[in-house]
Amino acid sequence: MTAPQLATKDLRRVVIAAAVGNVIEWYDFYIFGSLAALLSVKFFAAGASGSALIKTVGTFTAGFLIRPFGAFVFGRIGTAFIGLVPSYAQIGAAAGIIPLFLRLIQGLCLGGEYGGAITYVAEHAPDDKRGYYTGWLQTSPTLGIVVSLVVIIVTRETLGTEAFTAWGWRIPFLLSLLMVAIAIYIRLQLQETPIFQAIKAKGQTATNPWREAFWSQNIRYVLIASIVVIGEGVVWYSGQFWALYFIQQVQKPDVLHPAIITGLALLIATPSLIFFGWLSDRIGRKPIILAGFFLASVTYYPLYMALGNAANPANINYPLSILIVAIMVSYVGMVYGPIGAFLAEYFPARIRYSSVSVPYHIGNGWGGGLVPVITTAAYVTAQAAGLSMSQSLGHALVYPIAVPAVAFLLSLFLMPETRKISIWQPAEVRAGARG
Repeated sequence: MTAPQLATKDLRRVVIAAAVGNVIEWYDFYIFGSLAALLSVKFFAAGASGSALIKTVGTFTAGFLIRPFGAFVFGRIGTAFIGLVPSYAQIGAAAGIIPLFLRLIQGLCLGGEYGGAITYVAEHAPDDKRGYYTGWLQTSPTLGIVVSLVVIIVTRETLGTEAFTAWGWRIPFLLSLLMVAIAIYIRLQLQETPIFQAIKAKGQTATNPWREAFWSQNIRYVLIASIVVIGEGVVWYSGQFWALYFIQQVQKPDVLHPAIITGLALLIATPSLIFFGWLSDRIGRKPIILAGFFLASVTYYPLYMALGNAANPANINYPLSILIVAIMVSYVGMVYGPIGAFLAEYFPARIRYSSVSVPYHIGNGWGGGLVPVITTAAYVTAQAAGLSMSQSLGHALVYPIAVPAVAFLLSLFLMPETRKISIWQPAEVRAGARG
């Protein structure tokens, strides 16, 4: 079995087809998180300081926690339905319960999406460019956030603050119906990968991939991959999503300025995902991912302190605020850019889809998904207790700092370098290189 000799334009088409569907999927997922500050007053009763926001972020987090159990089953209709949920003033406590149920459905839908996308791209790319091409795919979640922020900003500016707050916030959710049609069309254009076609022709597909992936010696590799991805997930959500939530806390109740700062920073730093994916083809996946863990754990506190001062509503320093968030998103590029290639190379083709999906969603769904609610709850609680911003950040950043630090130490000894593992070799040949 040899790698397919695809022309550059054909490889580009493969990446775009997989990435566009992912962007739409992540737009659906992140639109809720991007509007958390506003939704907190729509779906929950006013209570102790910050309690409604914590409940809203908790509802957002629920979608992450269920992701490891998910598959592409229910479609994306849950996002549009959130745009139709009545407010707390209209139906009481049910206004908070219904979005929670819909978020769980969204989490299940997203659960099976990434494994298929990354496997599809990885199995079309040549061994020496896998990090580069999967790095392009890795931009799709970040671009999904950007699209959600752009839609929010345009809708708010078009309708005006009053109308947007009253009813216009529903429009970004309802727009997902159009995006569903686009995503379905794109998915229908995709064909099976060359590797899967070859092993299917030879009758070598796994009869029970879940059992083979998780009830055999492969479980050791799944656990090691999960450790790496948990660290990656925490860096990802600490550098992107909690940056948005933190600026919202500094600038409350403003929605526009935090969205502009975060959106521009994401656009500036998104190429880092491609760059570090490409660099991992040259020097390896492991050193770049470990460097991202290390930098995040030692610099988050000073960076967030500087961001809090730069985003002060009395005198916003836009260039500095954007630069700080862009630096943190570049850490995301270091840990997330090479991770797709690492996971695809780490597991054999017959069980790759399942083996890649579960560690990815454990790491990002549980490890990273807990970041918004833990950090927001800690920060809001500390602020309500009268602590200073520096003290509140000390409480909030314990989890985002500790997890990458632990992941760095464990991965230093457990994580193998997969750059020179060819996914085109038979499983028995590749086994020795997995560590």
